[in-house]
Amino acid sequence: MECRPGCAACCIAVSISSPIPGMPEGKPAGIRCIQLTPDNKCKIFGKPERPRVCTSLMPSKEMCGNSSGHAMDYLAELEKLTEPVQI
Repeated sequence: MECRPGCAACCIAVSISSPIPGMPEGKPAGIRCIQLTPDNKCKIFGKPERPRVCTSLMPSKEMCGNSSGHAMDYLAELEKLTEPVQI
């Protein structure tokens, strides 16, 4: 499966703990990556400075569904499952 053009759900919904050019502390979930263009394309796609989490996340029917909204909801739910528990 290939990414849906203009979706960018994984560049918004997913948290990134490693540095990103322009975001040295990474990015929290739900925040738009600074490397997204206005038409939702990654400026660092295919470049070595792209975070490993970005290169390892592969589109799938389960994750992407039939719309960008589905992908955002799916990834937001995954983020909730991976949030650290406060004790």
